[in-house]
Amino acid sequence: MTRTARFALYLGTALCVVALSKAHAIEYHYIWSGSSRFAWSVAYVGALCLAAYAFGLPELPRSHRSTAIASIAATASAAGAISIVQMFAGDALLPRFVVFGAAIVLVPWYALCTAIARDTRTRAGERDRLVVVAEPDEVAAIERELDRGPEHPAVVVGSLTPHEARATSLPPARPLTDLARAAGATVVVLSRAAQGDDDVVLQASLVHEEGIRVRTLSLFYEQWLGKLPIGELERISLLFDIGEVHRAGYPRVKRILDLVLAGLGLVALTLIAPLVVVGDLIGNRGPLFYRQPRTGRNGTTFEILKFRSMRKCAPDEADSWTAEQDARITPFGHLLRRTHLDELPQVLNILRGELSVVGPRPEQPHVVEELADKIQFYGVRHLVRPGLTGWAQVKYQYAGTDAETLEKLQYEFYYLRRQSLTLDVRIVARTIRSVVGLEGR
Repeated sequence: MTRTARFALYLGTALCVVALSKAHAIEYHYIWSGSSRFAWSVAYVGALCLAAYAFGLPELPRSHRSTAIASIAATASAAGAISIVQMFAGDALLPRFVVFGAAIVLVPWYALCTAIARDTRTRAGERDRLVVVAEPDEVAAIERELDRGPEHPAVVVGSLTPHEARATSLPPARPLTDLARAAGATVVVLSRAAQGDDDVVLQASLVHEEGIRVRTLSLFYEQWLGKLPIGELERISLLFDIGEVHRAGYPRVKRILDLVLAGLGLVALTLIAPLVVVGDLIGNRGPLFYRQPRTGRNGTTFEILKFRSMRKCAPDEADSWTAEQDARITPFGHLLRRTHLDELPQVLNILRGELSVVGPRPEQPHVVEELADKIQFYGVRHLVRPGLTGWAQVKYQYAGTDAETLEKLQYEFYYLRRQSLTLDVRIVARTIRSVVGLEGR
């Protein structure tokens, strides 16, 4: 039902804009579909849908108040954006009747769709009931991951070690099938050790025949958690196609979209840079830009550009991890990081072909060397152009240690495995949602 609510929200948005546009065309005697306003109506629909997603509609709001705020903010943002475009264009690209009429009409519609999604979430919060056959530490890891915000909600209702799951003859018992039935399981998850036991696999096949889904641990991580488990990285890291490497059309289209988005970002950079200069004079004295070597596609090194957010530091501090409340960050630097404006100069890296909008986040060369020594096939992430944002960035917290970087690598390998324009669009939309929510570092 959540997908239905999302589809209804987007469809309702399109129908509302079309209906208001047609009504205006009838009132003022012109052919809407044959005018330039048709294209701008489509653009407005896209802006409204993007704004709705950015503000978490219909999935995220948890209360009536947050739903109302998000609905108003989404429609107001889209209406404001199209109004600003019209102001700079010096022309009424869309009638105010359509722009503000849709913004008003869609607020209750967005709230209704969100209420449907929220009700569905409540009823389906424990829809997937898991019985896990794995060692206790693997079960504990799954439970921790499910608490972090999975792609699909689930709860562990029972677990067995591979040894405990084996059938016994005295007394006759099939522990896995018995537990799955008694717990009302909808999914059985098998660890690598469990998959190697023929008796456990036989029991899993029996519950599968009863309609209970069976997943390997790796596949469960991928489908429910949006990542690949650390223990599986070495085994599967070379066993899938990568869109940017193995599909001829994808990298070309992706590069075109990179240039378009970077061009828009360049306009924003031109407008914002003078404000950053003023802010630096007040609370962040020093060079405007910060440059740091990063490892890019095919292991090449390039200089990444950012607005400087930290005080100038000694050489031995420059390569150290940046903590969330790092003392080196200046007061104005905190604002830049909080709003993600410090990342804006990287549109120049995108235009130069060193970065893509979406991809694994580039690391410093010394970090790459350390992790390449620890993780076999780590270099696979460098087969693609690194990104301004990525799946790991929208799914995981800021990485400030080797352990956290290793955690993020699991999400990066998921991205490499699933790389596509559809996933890229999802990542960009989630990034906008994060920026709108001011989830800075």
